[in-house]
Amino acid sequence: MSAGDAPASGHARVAADAAERGLEVEIFARPAANSLTEAAALLGIEPGDIVKSLVVKRSDGTFLFALVPGGRAISWPKLRAAVGVNKLQMPHAEVALAATGYERGTITPLGSTTPWPVFVDVGVRGRRVAMGAGEHGYSMFVEADALIAAFEATVADISVPE
Repeated sequence: MSAGDAPASGHARVAADAAERGLEVEIFARPAANSLTEAAALLGIEPGDIVKSLVVKRSDGTFLFALVPGGRAISWPKLRAAVGVNKLQMPHAEVALAATGYERGTITPLGSTTPWPVFVDVGVRGRRVAMGAGEHGYSMFVEADALIAAFEATVADISVPE
């Protein structure tokens, strides 16, 4: 890429990173949704088959990705135990954008501008899931176990019902 080239779109970054990792993903345009339930209905799946990629900040200023199924939220005590720290927080939207290159609602570990560690809730394993694909108006389907392997992610019980 030369200095005058525009950066790749978010979903193109996702596709390129997936290809580099040998990870099969299906990226597709989708209509906007106002809720998890609406998004699941548009995709023809259950809300729990949508995985939220959340950026979490450590006290040392580094970040990690926490992947939790729809209908669930991060359990801070469980995530702190899995990470081995006593303080974690959700950063402001601008900080998450700076850490990953993605806006909230589009975040995925794939194609992140910085490769942060990935922590995946145990409830995600063994499923084909939908996730954000780096850009508003796009989602992707991926086999969760293949995603976990591609990132050498830590799988742990890190969520609670919303």
